[in-house]
Amino acid sequence: MSAMGTKMRYSFAEAMRRLLFIADPSVVHSVNCHKSQNDKRVVINVSGIKFETWRTNLSQHPTTLLGSCEIDYFFDERNNEYFFDRDPHLFRYILNYYSTGELHFPKYECHVAFENELKFYRIVPDMIQDCCFEDYQDYKDAEKETLYPERHSPSTKEKDPETEDTKRTFRENLWQMFEDPEKSGMPQVAPAFNYIIGFFVMISILANIIETVPVQETDGAKISSTPMGDKYNLIFSCLDTACVAIFTVEYVLRVYAAPKRAQFVSSGMSIIDLIAILPFYIGLCLTDTGNVNAIFVTLRVFRVFRVLKFSRDSTGLRLLGYTIRNCMKELGFLVFSMLIAVVIFSTFMFYIEKGVENTKYTSIPATFWYTIVTMTTLGYGDMVPKTWLGKTLTGICSLSGVLLITLPVTVIVTNFNHVIQKAEREKKLETMDKHIFNTGKLYNAPLLPTAPHV
Repeated sequence: MSAMGTKMRYSFAEAMRRLLFIADPSVVHSVNCHKSQNDKRVVINVSGIKFETWRTNLSQHPTTLLGSCEIDYFFDERNNEYFFDRDPHLFRYILNYYSTGELHFPKYECHVAFENELKFYRIVPDMIQDCCFEDYQDYKDAEKETLYPERHSPSTKEKDPETEDTKRTFRENLWQMFEDPEKSGMPQVAPAFNYIIGFFVMISILANIIETVPVQETDGAKISSTPMGDKYNLIFSCLDTACVAIFTVEYVLRVYAAPKRAQFVSSGMSIIDLIAILPFYIGLCLTDTGNVNAIFVTLRVFRVFRVLKFSRDSTGLRLLGYTIRNCMKELGFLVFSMLIAVVIFSTFMFYIEKGVENTKYTSIPATFWYTIVTMTTLGYGDMVPKTWLGKTLTGICSLSGVLLITLPVTVIVTNFNHVIQKAEREKKLETMDKHIFNTGKLYNAPLLPTAPHV
């Protein structure tokens, strides 16, 4: 079947050539003369697979490797061919660019390997055609969203292990202790400091929860309840002061040790650390009045952000954060679709139920709550339609909500699995690097049994 298809293609090409000759014989004659006199076929051997093309196809792109005189460095005089020890499968796309002038991106190939081939042959990635450029850009954007971007920055390149600790300053060792304790110059201090911070974070969270528990008090025949934070105010104040003192020391040390302070202060984790301690100092500056006391109570709510300090050392929370960031398009689509559906169903439900006696659907905004609860399948039951048409619309609304939520969730789960796999690969690579650094050897691989001598 393939031979018949090839024969048909050659027959079609020959028919087109004859048709062109009939239309303008001088054109074909000039082309044949040009091919025979000035042009010749070039054989390019890529890792044992040979490709052939015309010399003029290469010379049309003089800024690239194959179109410049540098290609002569790869010429094999014995076999009268050019030899390249590169990927032959990706070279098909490279050669197609020289032949047709169109560069396409192999969607099911590794985009990093393809980009390396483009760099080797000195072809600009912007030459990729519009039909493939969007896929290429998506792969590039996904590659930029790494789990640990600080490891790929120029300021955190690997140093020589023998001179790394001796050349570091105290400030660099302090920053390394916060970011990567195992590679810091203080391997004993770093774990202890992290455990202390984690302990005080737990104490702060537990104190914030326990101080709201009511305690019953009896004053004769009168029974009253008082929150534990008000009854044991001194104890909880001392605990909060101690926790804030530790968090302040940590924040000041991080700001001092940061290589780029402005960038660190504006980062997400730095803002969380600042919010965890800022309400305490604002409360010290306020006087004890009624209105100011209410503001102080509101500021104490922000202490709950201290629980986010665990995300600095929690791989699971970091994976969740990176997944949400990578799925912003899908989440945006979900929110936008839900808004449209809420407006549509709320409008229909209001006009259907507004004529019912003692209806709770008093307006379209008041119906928003009912539509949201129905689409998310919660169904509190505080607002229930009375008419059969309203009940039918409720069923349609519920099914629509399930479909709208399910479609983006599949993409989010796929991205989450991708992020987890990337994290596991990075963890394995780190383990191998530590093993090689400590022992100077690769992992011992089982040897194949040798054949006995005959």
